[in-house]
Amino acid sequence: MGKRDNRVAYMNPIAMARSRGPAQSAGPTIQDYLNRPRPTWEEVKEQLEKKKKGSKALAEFEEKMNENWKKELEKHREKLLSGSESSSKKRERKKKEKKKSGRSSSSSSSSSDSSSSSSDSEDEDKKQGKKRRKKKYRSHRSSECSISESESDSKDSIKKKKKSKEEHEREKDIKSLSKKRKKINSEDKPVSSESLSEPDCIEEAQAKKKKNNEEREKTTEKTKKKKKHKKHGKKKKKKATGSGPESA
Repeated sequence: MGKRDNRVAYMNPIAMARSRGPAQSAGPTIQDYLNRPRPTWEEVKEQLEKKKKGSKALAEFEEKMNENWKKELEKHREKLLSGSESSSKKRERKKKEKKKSGRSSSSSSSSSDSSSSSSDSEDEDKKQGKKRRKKKYRSHRSSECSISESESDSKDSIKKKKKSKEEHEREKDIKSLSKKRKKINSEDKPVSSESLSEPDCIEEAQAKKKKNNEEREKTTEKTKKKKKHKKHGKKKKKKATGSGPESA
């Protein structure tokens, strides 16, 4: 079985384009755009003058609009004038009504008294409401203070109970030590360091603590003195080294 021949003839695109000839242009070329007919400067001036003057139709339309606007303004003025006249008439009527009502003022005074009494009652109700609020606030504050006092009392009572328990335990320890001492004395044995009473033991422990504190303070002071002495010695060495080259 032989291989299939897939070779294709090569076509030069430039040679193909030359063989076709010049391409046909669809639209106007640049040369056509440059060679277009143009108006002269005089014609341009005439066109600008015509634009400034404007058209006759527009001027007529503007005149008609002005006339219509003037008519509307006149109508509006007439309405306002008639309204002012009617308002003056209304004022005169109100004055007449007030004069008539002045005669019946005696009857209206009683009604005004009742309205004033109602307003006074409302003011009193408001004052009472404010007083009640103040009372409630005070009672709330007093309750808070009482709660805080009760809490402090409870804390004090707890502290007292703890102290009483500690004292009770101390008494028990003292009693047990005294019993041991009695037994030892009955047996005619020498009194040892363990058979000492509790206050003596407490005094010894306090003396030991004092000694230990004094020893610690002494050691801290010695270490501080040593550090200061070392720093002072270093400063002297630096000064000596600095003064040596200067003298040279």
